[in-house]
Amino acid sequence: QVQLVESGGGSVQSGGSLRLSCAASGFSVSKNCMAWFRQAPGKEREGVARLSNHMSFPRYVDSVNGRFTISQDSAKNTLYLQMNSLQPGDTAMYYCAGMEDPYCNSRWNQSDFPHWGQGTQVTVSS
Repeated sequence: QVQLVESGGGSVQSGGSLRLSCAASGFSVSKNCMAWFRQAPGKEREGVARLSNHMSFPRYVDSVNGRFTISQDSAKNTLYLQMNSLQPGDTAMYYCAGMEDPYCNSRWNQSDFPHWGQGTQVTVSS
């Protein structure tokens, strides 16, 4: 049974940093395509960052490129999202997702990812 559990969300002021974690069980974070999505109130869920197996081919949505870094720790079977220079526009529920394929191959639709965590809230105040 696959389980993804996010943690690390919270409330910060603009310009602050947070690191989100996604601990996986029953699924290898390092051997599969993993991604972070976010959903703000009243908006559609959007892909934020994705990573193919063994930390290859990291990709980011333009709005977070240069501020966010996706990574993984194979020993802990955990995915991370380091978020720096946070802005109020980054306020959302953040979800990790996994795909049973080593390579993301530009796929970023929710329907491509069968495994999801429950989400962790990030709130950035100005």
